[in-house]
Amino acid sequence: MASLFFLRVLRACGTCCTIRRYTTLLPGAVCMLFLLIGLAAGVLSGLFGIGGGVMIVPALVLLAHFPQKQATGTSLASLLLPVGALGAWVYWKDGNVDLKAAGLIALGLALGVFFGAKLVQHMDAMVLRRMFAVFLAAVAVKVWFS
Repeated sequence: MASLFFLRVLRACGTCCTIRRYTTLLPGAVCMLFLLIGLAAGVLSGLFGIGGGVMIVPALVLLAHFPQKQATGTSLASLLLPVGALGAWVYWKDGNVDLKAAGLIALGLALGVFFGAKLVQHMDAMVLRRMFAVFLAAVAVKVWFS
């Protein structure tokens, strides 16, 4: 199933530069924008362990003009196995991964993302966007003052 997904991604990359659905950027600039969003998210993920919700979703909404739900779904799709596996492997080599904790968190993530994705399909896009903004602000305040 994962290989089927990656084949679809590779096929989509061939037409990436013709995507004009969400943005007014020139075709080549759309592909470059997506690559730069991924690069920035990868660096931040490697540095701070943050996921796509903090970097990829806002970038897709604000820079590529994706609808909120499309940005969230695209972020989840882009973060499948290769991203987490490569970063975790680097940390694991240096003894900085607790596999038991990671396994339990992964189980919770699997359940949570399923129910969260089901729930969001029934939410208004503006409500979702505002909830996301409040979440980011709350995290920023907590990090700033702790």
